[in-house]
Amino acid sequence: MRLLVSVRSAVEVGEALAGGADIIDAKEPARGGLGAVEPDVLCAIADRVPASVPLSVALGDFTDRAHVLEQVARLPVGRPGNTDFLKLGFAGLSDESRLAGLIGAAAGTAARAGSVPSIIAVGYADWSRARAPTPEGVIRAAIDGGAAGVLLDTSGKDGRALLDWMSAAAVGRWIAEARRAGLLAAVAGSLGHAAIPALGRLQPDIVGVRGAACIGGRLGTVSAQRVRSLRQAIDSISPRQSRVPAKRESHAALPPSESIESATRLPNQPILPKA
Repeated sequence: MRLLVSVRSAVEVGEALAGGADIIDAKEPARGGLGAVEPDVLCAIADRVPASVPLSVALGDFTDRAHVLEQVARLPVGRPGNTDFLKLGFAGLSDESRLAGLIGAAAGTAARAGSVPSIIAVGYADWSRARAPTPEGVIRAAIDGGAAGVLLDTSGKDGRALLDWMSAAAVGRWIAEARRAGLLAAVAGSLGHAAIPALGRLQPDIVGVRGAACIGGRLGTVSAQRVRSLRQAIDSISPRQSRVPAKRESHAALPPSESIESATRLPNQPILPKA
């Protein structure tokens, strides 16, 4: 399992990396679960992320195509070398039939900008509260829309964690379904040390954290010591894997026994906002 740590500033990047984060995620927690950072903050974060470390960017929640096009179009190709993830959520979108179109619009717009980012479609365990598509619906739309992976998260950040909303067995079935489709499977949602043993049995590809990595909770500051503690707990039950490969190939037909490592190929270049 790879450890993704969400940072809200360039200062936090060093702490996350020193603690052993595999992936740096740019996110503004004060704006919600997928809050986007300001363009200048994203540039500063990206400048601190080594080329060998994947950079993830939270874009927010979307309910219409125009908003997707606007947000993705303002993220032109930046420094070569970084793997790039673009995370899109869909809180407020009750019509699942529109979901694949929004995911496809994100992928197509980014490709026309000169890069092929790894679109990560976000499903919410508390989907009913968020008036969002079901987690299973997000997987189906991710396949149809050309996403590289899916993330199971919580929309509300009120202290209830992913495993408070869904049982470990249900999360495991969701991960298995994503893998059968050849998708990268990530989990997040107020996860901490207490969740790691269960996650170790489920083996998602990526575990995302923010609050557990911070002094002062999710609105606090990332601490290298806290990240290191999470890293050690994960490593004790799940051997550390290699970095995310550089380019995603088509792999929808791969059987369930194929590992996500061999099935998923992600791009070489991150997407950064215009200065």
